[in-house]
Amino acid sequence: MQRTIHRPHLLARPVLVALAATVALTATSCAKSEDDASDSKKSPAAAADAGQKVVTPKPGGKTCTIDAYGGKKLDLKGATVGFSQSEKEANPFRIAETQSIKDEAAKRGVELLTANAQSQFSKQISDVQDLLAKGADLLVIAPLNSDGWDPVLQAAAARKVPIVTIDRKINATACKDYVSFIASDFVEQGRRAADQMIEATGGKGEVAILLGAAGNNVTTERTKGFKERVAEKAPGLKVVFEQTGDFTREKGQQVTEQLIQSKPGIKGIYAENDEMGLGAVAALKGAGKKAGDVEIVTVDGTRNAVQGIVDGWITGVIESNPRFGPLAFETLDAFTQGKEVPQDVVIQDSAYDAGNAEQDLGKAY
Repeated sequence: MQRTIHRPHLLARPVLVALAATVALTATSCAKSEDDASDSKKSPAAAADAGQKVVTPKPGGKTCTIDAYGGKKLDLKGATVGFSQSEKEANPFRIAETQSIKDEAAKRGVELLTANAQSQFSKQISDVQDLLAKGADLLVIAPLNSDGWDPVLQAAAARKVPIVTIDRKINATACKDYVSFIASDFVEQGRRAADQMIEATGGKGEVAILLGAAGNNVTTERTKGFKERVAEKAPGLKVVFEQTGDFTREKGQQVTEQLIQSKPGIKGIYAENDEMGLGAVAALKGAGKKAGDVEIVTVDGTRNAVQGIVDGWITGVIESNPRFGPLAFETLDAFTQGKEVPQDVVIQDSAYDAGNAEQDLGKAY
C-alpha cells in the first residue's frame, strides 16, 4: 500500500459542465512501455489532444446525487481518495492509467492512497478494504473482474464512501452501490475493429479473435461488437478461432503460435488489446511470416502498437484512452458538492491506421 500526500496548494477547478456535454480534458503525463525504444517527448499540442473526451449524454440519461446515494458533502481538497489498480503495471495501459490518477491528485492537492492488486482478484478485494480501513473518504476502482464485489460494496456503504469505477464495470446498482462508471463504449470499439478488419480483408476469409480475460465486461462487449458488425456487414468473413490471451503479450504470442499451426491460412487476427496484438506479431515473426501476411487489428492505442502500424505489422488500432484522472476527479468533485453526475460517463475514442499512425504517434501512450 502506498500513501501519496499532496498538500492543498491549488484552488479547486470549477466543476465543468462537461459532464453533461462534449469536452476535452487536458491529459496528464503518459508512460511508455518498458520496451519502447523512443525517448521522444510529446509536443504540448499532442498531449492536449490525447486527453479523454466525453460523449454528449443522451437526453434523459440517468444521474446520481449525493442525496440519492446517501453520502455527505465534503471538500475534495480536504478528502482522502483511495485508488485501487487491478493489474501489474507492465501493461502500458495500466501505467498510464495510474499515472493519470496520481497526476490529477497532485494537481488538486488531494491526499491519495494507492494499491495494486497485481492481477489477483482476492488481493484487490482486500486492498480496497484496507483503503477503507486507512480512512479513504472516496474510492476510485479499476476492477479486475466485474463480479464478486459484495464485500467491498457493503463495507463502503457502511461508511457512506462514494465509489467511482473506471475502465471495467462492477456488476452492481448505480447510485446505490457505486456513483458513476467512466469508460469507453466497448461494444462500439468491437464494431470499429470489425470495420477495420472488413476493409483490410475485403470482407472475406478466416479470422481469429484473441479474447481478453474472462469475467469482465470489456472482453464480453468487445467480442459482441466485433461479431455483430461482421455478421451485419461481412458474412463472408468467418471467425474460426477464439481463445483467451488474458490481455497479456506472452499469452497472446502463445495463442497465436497455436493458431498458426491449427489455421495456417488465417487471414486476420482481432486482438482485444494491444499487448495480445504485439504478442501475435512476435509469433508471426517467429513463424517466418512477413508484415502484412496476416491483418492484425487491436484495441488500446499504446505507442508500440501504433508504431506497429507504421512498421506494417499491425493494420489498425482502436483507441481506449486510459487517462482517467481528470474525469474521475471531476466527477468526484461535482458529486461531493451535491451536483448531479451521470451514472455512466462514456469516453469518445479515436483510432489509428496507416493514414494517421505516424503523424499521431505522439498521442499514443
